Formats: sequence, structure tokens, C-alpha cells
Amino acid sequence: MDEILTMEEMRERYPGEWVLIGCTELDPEMRILRGRILAHSLDRDEVYRQIPLSLLVDDQIVALAVEYMGEVPEDVVVVL
Repeated sequence: MDEILTMEEMRERYPGEWVLIGCTELDPEMRILRGRILAHSLDRDEVYRQIPLSLLVDDQIVALAVEYMGEVPEDVVVVL
């Protein structure tokens, strides 16, 4: 999974999945513009388990993010 993708490309490839992203480009508000998928799964906990294994990418510490690539149901509260 060495390909760098935009957030739109990630949503298209991994609909309804949780993804661990090694961020390669952020905007001034720290929103992800592009990144490398380091792990993905329908199971959020599986993605979180991959974080310690993903801290070094190409021998560099990278900014990591976990994002859900689907629609959040109306009855779910999201805390940022």
C-alpha cells in the first residue's frame, strides 16, 4: 500500500471501512489532503491495533490518522 491517495480516492476504495492513514499532505487547518493507507478494516479495533506497527514509515515518523470512510448514521454522535 505504497500509493499516495487523496481523501476522495480513499473513500472510493474503502467505503464503509476504517483506515489508518500515514498523512503526506495536510491543509492549513490540519485536514488530510493526501496520504498512504497503512491499514484498513471493517473492524475499527483491528485498525487501532496496527498503530504501533505503523509509527515508522520509510524510517520516518509520520503523522497518523484514523478515519471512517462511510456515512455516519444520524443516531451516532461523533466527538472530535
